[in-house]
Amino acid sequence: MSVQHPELAAGRWRDFTLLEQLANVGSEVERALNWAAKCNPDYSQKALERALELLELTIGDPRHRHRLKELTRLREVLLDYFLGENRFGSTARSWHGYFHAFGVAAALRRQRADR
Repeated sequence: MSVQHPELAAGRWRDFTLLEQLANVGSEVERALNWAAKCNPDYSQKALERALELLELTIGDPRHRHRLKELTRLREVLLDYFLGENRFGSTARSWHGYFHAFGVAAALRRQRADR
């Protein structure tokens, strides 16, 4: 798998807060879900790969060492949903809800910073 976000992988990802990182992961997961619903597995797969790349950058961020269990479980459940047997019983709706919170929080933080 080639690097889809070379600038972020080169270190810029660590400029983002955890909220912003997970909001960006969530954007790619949303794309993967939307393409899957439109019966376009190739585009869905590419969006999932981008989401996983960003999640790996988040997992590798030393600021989040104390959150490794949660972040690696997130990766496990994502992979199970998209590529596995969905043993955890995830749904598109549950993914929307999970990542929506990060998107809203990041947007509110940005809005406050712009004032």
